[in-house]
Amino acid sequence: MSSDPQRLPTVLSIAGSDSGGGAGIQADLKAFAACGVHGMTAITALTAQNTVAVTGVWPVPGESIVAQVRAVTEDIGVDAVKIGMLGTAATIEAVAQALNLVGSAPVVLDPVMVAESGARLLEPEAHAALVELILPRAAVATPNIPEAEALAGTRGGGDPAALARAVHDLGPRAVVVTGGHREEVTDVFFDGHIVTEIPGDRVPGGSAHGSGCTHSSALAAFLAHGFEPVESARRAKEVAAFAVAHGLREVGAGAGPVDVLDVRARGGALPVDSAGARPGGTGRLT
Repeated sequence: MSSDPQRLPTVLSIAGSDSGGGAGIQADLKAFAACGVHGMTAITALTAQNTVAVTGVWPVPGESIVAQVRAVTEDIGVDAVKIGMLGTAATIEAVAQALNLVGSAPVVLDPVMVAESGARLLEPEAHAALVELILPRAAVATPNIPEAEALAGTRGGGDPAALARAVHDLGPRAVVVTGGHREEVTDVFFDGHIVTEIPGDRVPGGSAHGSGCTHSSALAAFLAHGFEPVESARRAKEVAAFAVAHGLREVGAGAGPVDVLDVRARGGALPVDSAGARPGGTGRLT
């Protein structure tokens, strides 16, 4: 976090692009904006994707990933990092190299393995590289239950607290096993000492495409604001729940994208001017 209280925190997303706008860096930038930080990106892969399927994935060259991160760090600075889709072992190696450029900025790892539509987004041979090169660099890892089972080699038997401990043994300083795959939707946080449950309510009819990206990005944003990891996890849970509850069910034929900015409520609102009022004297945006 910046020592200057007047400086807007900056958060870098190292992740893939979702052409449908629901997940990936598109979701990350929306979450950053909602949480009051400046968002930046280093794209790891381009996907041809909508709410129904992922029809193509094209990894970005490793040197491009490193160059994107270097450009950001040399000019703007990075207060926190969110890592999402990596895809290949070569990409993971490049991201591990790029992390050397961000100094002590905390890293939030969302170990993206499978898309909401069911498409696999992490090559099997990349699994070991993720565990060896990225997971130990993470201040917080945010797997869902299937991802935690995959990372831990199915240790934990589906019990989220046991899974959190097993993933923590792999090197991250803290773990949040998210509760979206559980009936009670409770996240489980473990920092090596204490297991903390973060409860939530399932949203009937909510749209969840991009919920994991939104959660991990919000968590990184709150770390950049200076909150402790467990409080950042609590706040990120609330942000993700809001995004799901306000999800855009009418967008696409599949699982609609989350809406962390509540864009439907904004309608045709005009942007604010420098005084915070809408052009034409129609008042302030809410």
